Amino acid sequence: MTATETDNPLFHLLEGFVSELRSAGIPVSLVENIDAAEAVKHIPLEDRVAFKYALAATLVKNDSHWKTFETLFEVYFSLRGKEYALEPDADDPFGDVDLDDQEGAEQASGDGGQGGGDGLSPEELAELLYQALLRGDDALMRAIARQAVKRFAGMEPGRPVGGTYYLYRTLRNLDLDGVLERLMEQARDNDDDGMTPFEERLERDEYEARIEKLRKEIEAEIRRRLVADRGAEAMAKTLRKPLPEDVDFMHASREEMAMLRRAIYPLTRKLAVRLARKRRHKRKGPLDFRNTVRHSLSYGGVPAEPKFRHPKPAKPEIFVVADISGSVAAFARFTLHLVYAISSQFSRVRSFVFIDGLDEVTSFFEGVDDITEAIHRVNTEADVVWVDGHSDYGHALEVFWETYGKEVGPKTTVMILGDARNNYHASQAWIAKEIQHRARKLFWLNPEPKAYWNTGDSIVGEYGAYCDGLFEVRNLRQLEGFVDNLV
Repeated sequence: MTATETDNPLFHLLEGFVSELRSAGIPVSLVENIDAAEAVKHIPLEDRVAFKYALAATLVKNDSHWKTFETLFEVYFSLRGKEYALEPDADDPFGDVDLDDQEGAEQASGDGGQGGGDGLSPEELAELLYQALLRGDDALMRAIARQAVKRFAGMEPGRPVGGTYYLYRTLRNLDLDGVLERLMEQARDNDDDGMTPFEERLERDEYEARIEKLRKEIEAEIRRRLVADRGAEAMAKTLRKPLPEDVDFMHASREEMAMLRRAIYPLTRKLAVRLARKRRHKRKGPLDFRNTVRHSLSYGGVPAEPKFRHPKPAKPEIFVVADISGSVAAFARFTLHLVYAISSQFSRVRSFVFIDGLDEVTSFFEGVDDITEAIHRVNTEADVVWVDGHSDYGHALEVFWETYGKEVGPKTTVMILGDARNNYHASQAWIAKEIQHRARKLFWLNPEPKAYWNTGDSIVGEYGAYCDGLFEVRNLRQLEGFVDNLV
């Protein structure tokens, strides 16, 4: 880039944006950064949608990262300046409609009026809102969103309040549920023959979509004002959410859990390919002396090209022993998802679940297309309670060793999943030692941060002394990192 280009304010804004993407966990290389800077040269800056998608095409490589990209884009490239201070000027670049002029609202075209709507009564603003949603008038909805935020959000410069609070105050005053019912009543009155349930559902879905669009306009308006007041960097840190692969299994919200379920399927495909490639390209075997001598004849008897025997790596079998008590169950669920999705890379996968008792649930996963159904059966049908339903690792491992220990062999990799919080029961750590001695590998995956290990009733250190690997696995990124150890 030339010195003139680096002096461009847009260049510095783009640099800050890329830096924030990296801080949020989205990988952006130097080459991709340069590509983005080059791409925006060919996009008219007033075309905000084209500008957004030009950056997305060069900076986003994973669909699960799109929401984070979109949020940060709205922060860094929201309309700013004195017109978006908390006391904006009359010159409104987003004021597509003169709200003070009812006739002007009817003719809304989005070509830039200057009416702010300050003279409207609450009843008149509510009527305009109804008309905008009835007609699906985007320009009028944008104007109403701005006026509603200005009138109802109660935003004050420097006030340390999040956007969610301002959104709640604004929506509470607009009473969108009441507006929706009024729209549905109008739709029923307009249909002389009476609406069928299907037609009514279609009408409701259409109006709900328009209301959601208005809600997004209100969110965007609040965000623009907060950026103008606090700055893009501060707002980006406030709004930043973890990527799906960084969401903590044990503290995920319902929305994040759904996001994790969507993210795990492409991850499993990628890991299966990686494991297959790793097996194909494993290190060469021992020197093949006969083959080396044969090929040396073409070099006058000089063994210039050593030949090796190509190993045929056997697929290991996997035994998964998972704690499904309490919040640890979410971690076990995603690990079972992953293991069974890449099961083609193993000669056999067997699953055992426990709380204070232990049960094998391998059959629940056999011949099942939807693994969610199998997980549901694990949670409802597995016999895992022995006494009181509180975790007892010692007793569960004892049952595993007595019942299935003889089936563990030199090809078996055993994975134990759990936080090792044993409710002060006996650890029976000697069983981990016996498993390690008999198995190919013994790994322990713990969903708690390392800082919490061996505190309170956690005895993971007692078991870890006999493990080939003790891993902190709190999210999909760490789970992906562990998979390389399985082959």
